[in-house]
Amino acid sequence: MDILNAMQARHSVRSYLPKPLEPEVKSALEKEISAVNRESGLHFQLVTNEPKAFDSFMAHYGKFTGVTNYIALVGRKSRDLDERCGFYGERLVLLAQQLGLNTCWVALTYKKIPGAFQIAPGEKLTVVIALGYGATQGVPHKSKPAEAVAKDFGAAPEWFRRGIDAALLAPTAVNQQKFSFTLENGRVRAKAGAGFYANVDLGIVKYHFETAAGKENFQWQ
Repeated sequence: MDILNAMQARHSVRSYLPKPLEPEVKSALEKEISAVNRESGLHFQLVTNEPKAFDSFMAHYGKFTGVTNYIALVGRKSRDLDERCGFYGERLVLLAQQLGLNTCWVALTYKKIPGAFQIAPGEKLTVVIALGYGATQGVPHKSKPAEAVAKDFGAAPEWFRRGIDAALLAPTAVNQQKFSFTLENGRVRAKAGAGFYANVDLGIVKYHFETAAGKENFQWQ
């Protein structure tokens, strides 16, 4: 499965089978997390066999069951931390899909467990990504028309249209898809809408757009 197929196959999953991560899968995730941390300066951490974070009233309210593995998206506090967590976190989500796992971005319906992961002075936990072997493969989310997030979509070059199509496959909070893209002189501007975790969503959709459009075709504004 290539990464574009992974974007199409990935759907949010909240129920997981009682099956530990296979050693080679865990190793691949840890290797990519280390690469992400070196590249970005973030402090992402894989937590495995830890059932307490999703064994709370809020987790059950969010209809999570069987979650024992997750990635803690931790980084040094900064204005762009949420966006960077979204961008690099989605890179890991799509790798997980390619490795045969299922995932779900989780903002509020989990509990911080002391000792499960580290938060150094000056850092914060932004969100977590639940992962494992899903009880189902999830279902596709409804998407806005491309013109709703990129008004000049029809007249845009093919690479831009590919990017927008991929951005619309990206997960966003409550599937609101509150983002927009504009293209001017080969420079692309992605703008977040209002709402909680809008900048995390922005990072996620920018990763989808950049991957499908091709970094060689444009520059971010």
